[in-house]
Amino acid sequence: MKLYYLPGACSLASHIMLHEVGAKFDIESVDVAQGLTETGRTYREISPNGYVPALEIETGDTLTEGVAILQYIADTHPYSAFSPKPGSVARARLQQFLNFAAAELHKSWGPLFTDGASAAEQLAAKQKVGTKFDYLESVLADGREYLVENRFSVADAYTFVLANWANFKEIDLGNWPNLATFVARIQARPATLAAMKAEGLV
Repeated sequence: MKLYYLPGACSLASHIMLHEVGAKFDIESVDVAQGLTETGRTYREISPNGYVPALEIETGDTLTEGVAILQYIADTHPYSAFSPKPGSVARARLQQFLNFAAAELHKSWGPLFTDGASAAEQLAAKQKVGTKFDYLESVLADGREYLVENRFSVADAYTFVLANWANFKEIDLGNWPNLATFVARIQARPATLAAMKAEGLV
């Protein structure tokens, strides 16, 4: 397998999970602005939408969209990545948190990573991110360590990456102590550290 990634971007979640399940894989960074991979390939030939992640798998297929890739990794490694049985409440909860991460939290960050966004737009985005953090803080307030059935899952990896962006955009996670503890917990996992080291983040 080969993962196409941008250091520190949402593709980090897939990178973490590939380490979690002990997969054999290569990585190749992408210059999204230039539309090229580090070996000079035109990235849109790999991922038509031009953004990361993309995952080339053993069948020769290429998967795109982070949530789809995360679910594929979990479903193909059910004993090392928590992947509840389809039709179960736990599976629905996993999808709930994956969809919240993708459709709510991830999108809220948009103006903060957009060149030319005004100060007002960035402030509004920080406030919106804060409301999403409020929700996660309330979820974690019951003392759980992980989002679904207190077992580490792809939803935790994705949420960690998105919440950790606060550290690069002058948002104090200390305002959400349960979430801050969650982020520190996920970052301390060996797979997370391995992925972050490979991407030059630590």
